[in-house]
Formats: sequence, structure tokens, C-alpha cells
Amino acid sequence: MAAVRICVCGDEGAGKSSLITSLVKDTFVTSKIQPTLPHITIPPSIGTPDNVSTTIVDTSALPHERATLNKEIKKSNVILLVYSDPYSYERVALFWMPHFRSLGVNVPVVLCANKSDQTSSTPTDQIVEDEILPLMSEFKEIDSCIRTSALLHHNINEVFFLCQKAVTDPVAPLFDSKDSSLKPACVSALQRIFYLCDRDQDGYLSDKEIHDFQIKCFGKPLSDLDLSNIKTSIQRHLPDSVAEKGITQSGFILLNKLFAEKGRHETIWLILRTFHYTDSLSLQSNFLSPKFDVPVNSSAELSPAGYRFFVDLFLLHDKDNDGGLSPSELSALFAPTPGGLPAQWQENDFPSCTVRNDANYVTLQGWLAQWSMTTFTSYRTTLAYLAYLGFDSSPSTPSSHTSTLEALTITKPRKRPSRPRRRRAPPVSRTVLQAFILGAPNSGKSTLLSTFLSRPSAPSQAYSPSLQPRNAVNTVELPGGKQVTLILSELGDHEPSILDNAAKIAQCDILLYTYDSSDADSFAYVVNLREKYKDHLDDLPLLFVATKADRDRVRQDCETQPEEYAAELGVQKPLHVSVAWESVSELFVQVAEVGLNPGNAYPKGEGERDGDGEGTIGYWVAAGAVCVVAAAVVGIWRRMST
Repeated sequence: MAAVRICVCGDEGAGKSSLITSLVKDTFVTSKIQPTLPHITIPPSIGTPDNVSTTIVDTSALPHERATLNKEIKKSNVILLVYSDPYSYERVALFWMPHFRSLGVNVPVVLCANKSDQTSSTPTDQIVEDEILPLMSEFKEIDSCIRTSALLHHNINEVFFLCQKAVTDPVAPLFDSKDSSLKPACVSALQRIFYLCDRDQDGYLSDKEIHDFQIKCFGKPLSDLDLSNIKTSIQRHLPDSVAEKGITQSGFILLNKLFAEKGRHETIWLILRTFHYTDSLSLQSNFLSPKFDVPVNSSAELSPAGYRFFVDLFLLHDKDNDGGLSPSELSALFAPTPGGLPAQWQENDFPSCTVRNDANYVTLQGWLAQWSMTTFTSYRTTLAYLAYLGFDSSPSTPSSHTSTLEALTITKPRKRPSRPRRRRAPPVSRTVLQAFILGAPNSGKSTLLSTFLSRPSAPSQAYSPSLQPRNAVNTVELPGGKQVTLILSELGDHEPSILDNAAKIAQCDILLYTYDSSDADSFAYVVNLREKYKDHLDDLPLLFVATKADRDRVRQDCETQPEEYAAELGVQKPLHVSVAWESVSELFVQVAEVGLNPGNAYPKGEGERDGDGEGTIGYWVAAGAVCVVAAAVVGIWRRMST
């Protein structure tokens, strides 16, 4: 909020101008003042909330000034409505509030009972009960009420401070005065804040966690006496909400409700804004999606800090220490997020797309692999969930000091040389690789994905074609101990649209062509597919995989056999594998190695096939050798001649 514009309204003679002059002069002005004062701007200072500038606009209630009045009301973001006697009080409900509504404005109204010096004999409580509460009950626009006296300079600063706070720290989004309860959106935000501050996830805010929360939000420690008083106040209203372990979530929500009831809603706003909430109680867009651009041919990966955060999150919520997150544990972990699991995870049928234990619970290895895949395919999803789950919410550290961007890193651009030079492509520095598995129906693509996750299909299981794209992600350990996260993607019925999409193809690191070595018609599908999409597929490294190698091998019903076809392309001959063999795991290691060192896996260009390219090179090499020999012979002959 950059500025507050207060429109002072009310009947003639209610004391509007006197209130403004008393604020400016800091005393009651006895001399005659002009009927309508010019606009007054109060610059930002320590005394103004949130360091905002404030403009105070005086208005007239005379009929011929109605157009100007309406214009100023529409320009304001808070209205100070002043009354001073029974007649002007009746006009609040009969004219002023309906008039504001007729203009279509939706701004808070601060109701001011002025000239309290003339009703000093009437107790304030009685005035509140008889005059103010009925109006507040009828008109929800009324944010707060106050009694003032320009003559006695009573509550002059306070009334304009209330106007400022009605804009900078509005109570309407937080508290329902009619029901005397916090609104659902406010409760939801406070529940998330409680979750983030409950560092050990035991359901209580311990004394240390409360002290950390105090430092984080207010920048100063909480004394033991103040903490004791807070617990006493909570216990007075909700005895079971305070225990030896600390304050429960219900007690934390109650504490904030007490703040709202006592008019201390600025305290609630300070807490909410510390945790990046906007005035509409949604998380700030630049917090959920900070500026983070990934260059072309680069990718986003988790940094060491990102991996450490997700490891800690897993261990914290694995309450039974069984090495897996059960549905209830996952539900508790994703409690502070909207909708629980990311939509992308639900589309991929998590956790079946990653590593699980015998109870079908995602393991730590699968958990980290899943987040690596999410970051690779949709880093903005990872950034948003890092924010939801509290990556920046280190205890007692202001959130502005930590950014979710620290959890991600950008890889070096992957260089894909032009076709004549691509077989000398440099190694890839990524740690997350994606392979598309292409092949004829029933060639074993889905079975390879299941085997990759140590979930082999039953031999007797009937064939069921994959209609939707399916991913499987796991870590692969290479010789020497380096670990790579490998994503295997089966395209299903979406294969044509994906292979026609250059952007989708650009995400792929290696193509895995599968064919059933026991089915004579299987390899022809691969040949036809490569011919149909050669403009895209020839730009990627590849491996041919002959599946079901435990069965009798048959000759493929196509012009070129797989081994000859691979030789023509200048790539490795097909790998024969079977999910029934333990050695099938070596396939995934080789896929990862090819992804990291793709040079020799690129297919030869048209000019290089059938020996054309190599023959030309050989010709020039031979010609050069002949020239060298000839020069040597001439040199020797000259020496002998002399």
C-alpha cells in the first residue's frame, strides 16, 4: 500500500473540519475556519502505519456539492463518517450508508462519534451498546468506531490512525464481527503458519518454537513472563489447548482470534505478511513463482540445499521409521499445500511412477527421484511447493533473507552440434536425464518401466496397451559411484503429437527403440517410425533394444535386419535383454551412460551412410599419403644424384 486517501463525510456542523484542523494544529482552533478545507497530505513517517503517505479530503454535505462529494468518495480507499448529535446519528443509517452503497464503493468506513465533550455524562459502554453496535451489525462496511472531541483534543490522532489501519491492516478479511470468529481463509493461513513453525511436527509449538516465531515475525524476543501470560489467556478460553509440550494448533488460532477481538488485527497482519500473504490472504505470486529463467538447452535441477530440504521433510514425516511415506504421512506432509499432491504427480499416478517399498509406500530414493523429475519437467511446480512447504521458513530468520531459488540450480547448456560434427559431441553435465521409449505395441515398453522400478510384471499378465503417457523415474549408479536420475517415458497414444512437437523432443536426451525379438513384425514399426519423423528423431542419440531375449529369436520381416540397420546408422548394435534376467539392470546403466556421452550414439547423416562420408575421407587420407611418399622419393633421388 503506497498511500491512504481518507474521505471525511458527515452532515454539516458535525465537526469534520474541526477534526482535521485539530490534527494539523495539534490543538483546537477557536477562530472561524472555512467550510471545506483543502486537501491535506501527511508524508510517510514513523508514526504512520507501514510508512504510507496519507491524504485527508474534507467534504461538504450541501446539495449543490453532491457531485464533488460523490467524486471524492469514489476516489477514496477509506471513509471517515462523522456524526455529533441524534439527528446526524439517524442520518448515518437513513442516508449516508445507503448513499455509499448506491455509489458502488467497497471501502471500509470508520464511524466517528464527535463532540464527546457534549455527552460526557453518558458512559462510553452505553453509547457503544445503544448507538454503535446496532450500526455495525446492520452495515458490515463499518470497520471500527471511536468517540472524539476536537475541543478537548480527545482521540484526534487515534481516529485518523484507525482510518490508516483500516486500509493497511483491514479487519474484514480476517474477522467476522457478527459471528465473532476468524474467517475460513484466515484460519487456513494460520494453520499453514502453525505447520511451518512446528519444526518437529509433534502438533505443539514448544517454548523454543514460540520464541523463534516471535523473532521471525516481530524481530524481538518474548520474555518468559509474556509467554506465561499468553498461555494463561489461551487456557482461560480453551483449557486443553496448552500442554507441557506447548501450545496446540487450536490454541494458536484462538490467540489470533483474541487479537482480532481486541482490535489488534495489525498483529495478525504482521504475522501473515511475514509468511508472504497478500491482503486477499493468498500467497504472493512472486513468492510462489519467483523470476527464474532457464536458457535454451539447459535444465533446472535441485541444488544440494534443495535435496537436503526434501530429505529432511521425508525423515520428519516418516513417523514410524519404516523407510516409506504412507498415505496418512503424505497427507500430513502436504497439509499446507492447496489440493495436496501436485497435479502433475496425480497425472503420473504417484507413487507408482517411482520407487516404492513392499507396502507400496514411496521410499526416500523414490521421493527424491520424484522431485528431481518434477524439477526437470516443471520447475515452477517445484518452486511453488518449496514455498508452500516452507523452504524459506528457517526458524527465527526473516523470510526475506531466504529464497526458494536457492533450492534450484541451472545446468550448463547441452550442446547439440550440427549433423556433420555431432558424433564428436561433448559430454553432458546433467544429473537428470530423460529417455523416450518408442516401439511397436507389445514390444515390452511398459514392462521395462516396471522393471526399472523393481516392479516386474507377472509373466502370465495379459497384454494391455498403454493409452496415456507414462513416466518412471529412478536413480542409476554408474561405474565409479556417480548417480544419475533417469526418467523413462512411454508416450502411449500421444506418441504422434509428442514426436511432432519440437519443444517436447528438445527435452529428451536419448531415444530408446524397443522391438520384440520373438515377433517378426516388431522391428518394422521402428523403421517406419524413424522414417516418418526423421527430421526430429535423427537429431537425438539412440539405442536399439531387443526385448524378450529369453524367447526364440526370429528373423524380422523387413528389408534390413536390426543389426544391419544399426550398422548403417553407425550406432551400437541392438542390446538383447529380458526382464527375466538379472542383467537387465545393466540396460539402464548403459542408457544413462549414452545420455551423458552421446557422441557415438548419434545416427550418421545421409552423406555419411553407405560409406559415402567415410569413403570420401579415406580417399583424401590415401591421396595425402601418396603425396608424402612421392615427396620422400624425390628427395632421396636428388641426394643420390648429387
